[in-house]
Amino acid sequence: MMATSTVATRYWHALDDGRVQCDLCPRFCTLHEGQQGLCFVRANQGGEIVLTSYGRSSGFVIDPIEKKPLNHFLPGSGVLSFGTAGCNLACKFCQNWDMSKARDMDRLMDQANPAELAEAALSHGARSLAFTYNDPVIFMEYAVDVAIEARRRGVRSVAVTAGYVTDAPRVEFFRHMDAANIDLKAFDEDFYYKLCGAHLQPVLETIEYAVKETDCWVELTTLLIPGHNDSAGEIERLSAWVAERLGSDVPLHFSAFHPDYRMAGVPRTPPETLRRAREIARAQGLHHVYTGNVHDEDGGNTYCAGCGHRLIGRDRYTITDWQLVDGCCPACGERLAGVFEAQPGDWGARRQPVRIAPA
Repeated sequence: MMATSTVATRYWHALDDGRVQCDLCPRFCTLHEGQQGLCFVRANQGGEIVLTSYGRSSGFVIDPIEKKPLNHFLPGSGVLSFGTAGCNLACKFCQNWDMSKARDMDRLMDQANPAELAEAALSHGARSLAFTYNDPVIFMEYAVDVAIEARRRGVRSVAVTAGYVTDAPRVEFFRHMDAANIDLKAFDEDFYYKLCGAHLQPVLETIEYAVKETDCWVELTTLLIPGHNDSAGEIERLSAWVAERLGSDVPLHFSAFHPDYRMAGVPRTPPETLRRAREIARAQGLHHVYTGNVHDEDGGNTYCAGCGHRLIGRDRYTITDWQLVDGCCPACGERLAGVFEAQPGDWGARRQPVRIAPA
């Protein structure tokens, strides 16, 4: 049995009754000695909040960056992806519930310190590291240390997050991220409260902060669940908020739900629902709207915001066409928003497990 790796954290304060309050996220868990927060990986030990999953993962794998999904950040490149256990939301529809809802630290059988992870990404040709599968906010001390080591080696860092975090840790976390895909799970407080055990407003604040106040490239994803957040009215309100508050160039991904976890009785999202959502979002002025978890070539392509010329062709996670010239449209000269190199990567759709041997 492996020993749990624990490190001290910063975002907490002691209460008068002997408990300690975690201030990392808007849950503000108040814990007696030995208790764990809802996230499972932050606990009161010795009168302070510690992270109990530092350096541990259920596995490391290189994915296509488009799988995160990020379509405007180093297209075609490989990204070394990993997660730990636990989550600070309680989504009944979680698509990664086997990791994010895990309560067994012994499942985290892979170990790597930050330098080892950064070196592994570099040696395997991955252009970036992704903190994903479960929310990196809850293991932010580990994620930040990895990002620091990665940046020293010219490797970028990517966060796949629900954005449920408070002000001060939000600033620290995004300072170290080069790109993020943030889940905007719905545009309805009732949905967040009943299906996620959370609130909408802190997520909106995180998204606005990341887009407006940092150098982190941000894309958004909304998982459309039939009968819950897929109405035309809600999609219209969500898209209008993105266009008005963030700008028309922020990419928005509509992804298909599959029955899982505590919503196994809800049907899959029909492809036509995603296509309709894409049309609604584009009608609200968004330039880059994508469909995910379905085979929809048009919904995976990137088009020029100026003239409509196809700039990047995709077949699921594979780049099939590349028309960008110095990051611009060859037809009209409009610059495409995002982070691009002269040529796309050639990682393709493969998924490559990586074993990291501790030094």
